This record gives sequence, C-alpha cells and structure tokens, in this order.
Amino acid sequence: MRIKILTTGGTIAMKIDPESGGAKPALLGDDLVKAIPGINAFGEIDVEDIANIPSDYIGPDIWKKMAIRLNEILLEEDVQGAVITHGTDTLEETAYFMDLTVESPKPVVFTGAQRNASEQDCDGPRNLLNAVRIVTEEEAVSMGVMISLNGQICTARDATKTHTYAVETFNSGLKGLLGEVVGDQVKFYRKPLHRLTLPVEKIDSKVDLIPMYTGADGKHIDLAVESDVSAIVIQAFGLGNVNDLFYRAVGNAIAKGVIVAISTRVPYGHVFPAYDFDGAGSSLRALGAIFVGDLSPWKARILLMLALGVTGDIEELQKIFDS
Repeated sequence: MRIKILTTGGTIAMKIDPESGGAKPALLGDDLVKAIPGINAFGEIDVEDIANIPSDYIGPDIWKKMAIRLNEILLEEDVQGAVITHGTDTLEETAYFMDLTVESPKPVVFTGAQRNASEQDCDGPRNLLNAVRIVTEEEAVSMGVMISLNGQICTARDATKTHTYAVETFNSGLKGLLGEVVGDQVKFYRKPLHRLTLPVEKIDSKVDLIPMYTGADGKHIDLAVESDVSAIVIQAFGLGNVNDLFYRAVGNAIAKGVIVAISTRVPYGHVFPAYDFDGAGSSLRALGAIFVGDLSPWKARILLMLALGVTGDIEELQKIFDS
C-alpha cells in the first residue's frame, strides 16, 4: 500500500539562512523523507510537493486546490491514507478546511514542526514519522482529518495552537486528545461523533473576521460592508455579546444583506443568546445573526465560507452550524 505525503512548506521544511540568520524555506518533500531512516517500513512512500511557503501565505485558493487534489488521491485504491506537512501558524485552519471537504474515510494526518531543520533537536522528523505511523492504523479510518505533533493526536475541528514555540502546542482543550503515539504504538482514546462534509467547488471567500474589543465603534464592520463582503464573523465577548455601537453596525450590515455570524474570543464554550440588552446575544439573534456554537472565530469563518456555497438562507446556515 502507498502512503501519500503532500508537502506545503512551513518550519518543518525550513533551515537557517547563514546570511540573514533567519529560518526560510529550504527542503522539499524528498528531503524530509530522507531524514527519517526506516520510514519505508510502513509502506511505499509517495511524495508530492504542493508548495514550499510559510503557512502565513496559505489561504482559500490553495485550500480549494488541495482539497480537490486530496480527494483525487484518496480515491486511488492502493493509497492507504495521506500525510500533509504544513506550517503551524495556520495548520489548524487548513486541516479543518480539509476535514469539511474530504469525502473519503481514509486517514488524513496533518503535521509540522516548531523547530526548523537546522536545530539539533528539531521535531520535524519524529512528527512526520508519527504521522505516517498513524495513517497505517486500522483505527484511524473514519476519524476525520487529524493533527499530530509531539506524539499527540487531535481532531482538526477541535485542535488549536496554544504556544508560539513549544513543541507541545496543539491541543483540544476540554474535548481532550483523540489519541497519542506511545513509543511505536498508536493509541486512540475516543472517536468523533459528528462529521460534516460540504462541497468545495462553490466556496465563498468573501467572509471577513472582525474582533469586538472594549470601546469598539463598529467602523470595521462598516468598512467591510462597503468592500462588498458576503458575510462577517464577529469575535464577540463572552457568550456572544457586543457593545451598543457594534450592535448598530451589525444591524446596518444585516439590513444591507450581509450575513453576520457570532463567535467569541473565549477559548472554551458555546455562544448563545442568554442576555437581554442592545448588543447582547438575544438582540443580535433578533437582528438575524447566526451563532457558531463552540467553533473558534477562524474556524467559524471557514465553515461559513463553505456553507455559503450551499445556501444563503439564515435558518439553513444556522442548522449547518448546529449540526
């Protein structure tokens, strides 16, 4: 069986430039594989370079191409699964996009590195080896897209980067780990109960993300509306609350046909309309805003971009976020 490795760049593929002293893209997929003795014991390793760029440069256009290519690859009978190497800055977003658009039950594991390949204790080779190991496990089938660094396995939906440089950076908060790689064994502790799959062909990338902050006057919402966005995700306070000025700007946006979704800056918990004042969740719901559950603002934006390719109806969009 073949194991497909798709590379996109990121720290795992970077080395220190002797002139600048900073890390920059340097390694291709074959270079990464050659650094891991014994990796071929898990199957035939087939490498394909998608890109070699910092993950900060990756966005909807690349996501769409990658999803289409990944679906093609996973249809091949002799492909057991796929590993995707990616920079950690936006890894969770690309992984969640793939989780929403990959149709095959075959395992897909994202991995990367916090330390570049020039560092003596670089974590890339071990992370890549563990990702390949996970793909070969029978239990990994139908787990959805996974993220694995530092021996830990998370679902793409729940994982988030929690530290700027520590090798143990991705975790799933209150949801807990999906599993771990312990020595040469893969141990799964739970299985995701819900999978949502949406078509990738009609993604609407004109979705903005705007944070609420103390004293915000709503001008960024007004500017977004003027720039002809389709929708806005608001990173609100608490359960999904904003101030009165933001509330008025949200109302103006909705009145002009812009869809508004309410998320929160709080790391854990759902948003829902619990309070009753101008700007509280109940007032935003009354305006016609949708609520994104417990998704992070940036993942809510991804789901909304894909959902808008299916429907523009507020009630139907709310059902998608509630599923």
